[in-house]
Amino acid sequence: MELKKLMVDSKSTWIDFPGLSGFSVEVVNLSRKELNNLRKKCTTSKFDRKTRQLVETLDEDKFVEEFSIASIKGWKGLTLAHLETLILIETDEDPSKEVDYTPENAETLIANSNEFDTWLNEVVFDLDNFRSQPKRGSTKSSGANVSKS
Repeated sequence: MELKKLMVDSKSTWIDFPGLSGFSVEVVNLSRKELNNLRKKCTTSKFDRKTRQLVETLDEDKFVEEFSIASIKGWKGLTLAHLETLILIETDEDPSKEVDYTPENAETLIANSNEFDTWLNEVVFDLDNFRSQPKRGSTKSSGANVSKS
């Protein structure tokens, strides 16, 4: 059995955001390899004349953009009332109105909400969130009425 054949590059799942009822995010597990590729894509190298060495600098804005695209596939249930608890907003709209998922909205939320950013970093790197549920046999009752013989 070859380990390489068993590995999956990425997998997505819906996870409820804690404390905000009805707000769920479809997140993607990022492997170490994918995260390193994101970092490389967002890093520039410059020669420092004073130290005479190559200095690498991470473009944080670009990293947030790339990270949001790679780690979030969508969301549902993010209302203005929920958003108000995550970032400062000003609106006269109905608080129950939902905020649509767009890559730009995801990037803005990650960049401006410490709470959302911290939560996202915890869930995308936690393998337990992406493990397949074990297949269960028909020995357990699903709660339906079963006739006994």
